[in-house]
Amino acid sequence: MSAQVSPIDEVKTTPWSGGSSPFKVEYGKMMMWFFLLSDAFTFSSLLIAYGALRFSSDAWPAPDLVFQSVPGMTDSGAPLVFVGLMTFILILSSVTMVLAVEAGHRMARKEVLWWMVATIIGGFTFLGCQALEWTHLHHEGFWWGSIPHMEELKHLFKEGPEASYTVYAQQFANLFFTITGFHGFHVFSGVVINIIITVNVLAGTYEKRGSYLMVEKVGLYWHFVDLVWVFVFTFFYLV
Repeated sequence: MSAQVSPIDEVKTTPWSGGSSPFKVEYGKMMMWFFLLSDAFTFSSLLIAYGALRFSSDAWPAPDLVFQSVPGMTDSGAPLVFVGLMTFILILSSVTMVLAVEAGHRMARKEVLWWMVATIIGGFTFLGCQALEWTHLHHEGFWWGSIPHMEELKHLFKEGPEASYTVYAQQFANLFFTITGFHGFHVFSGVVINIIITVNVLAGTYEKRGSYLMVEKVGLYWHFVDLVWVFVFTFFYLV
């Protein structure tokens, strides 16, 4: 007689090792959602800290006065133009990622490849723009632990006592470089992961598996990075 396999033994062979997967979601995708949720808490904490300092102050650098430059073109007179371009590039890269995922559902390998390459280019372009912005702000005197001289600060504030300019400019600089740097690290990590996925697409890895689910998982991370930038953009550049 052939030995019968009990239901318990069958369950232990699944990735969940405890029964059917909850919410009918694939294991790896569920773990990605857990990671993104925990990461959202981190970004939320940083932005709440920024908001608490921003709205408890009687003076704060005005975004439309701080971010007036377009590196390589003009040092002033173009408020929020450059960061608007950065935001458009990142959102566009999210669109190309959506198209890559959609092509993956159709098992269209070449389309997935080209849309992934477009996403990578968008990520690198955003990082390059951020590096230019950081370089310009550093040239203006903003950096961790350092700020411009008092006379160079006055034009960045619309109201508030001059005695507070140095303190609040320092807090603004520290939080700006910390939070945008943390986000930039996420973008860089996403670009690296996208490159790995693209190499696998080129090698036909997902064709052999019969599924481009991995592209969809990476797409979730990339969309999260784009969504976080919307909040960073709002807090630092608009408020």
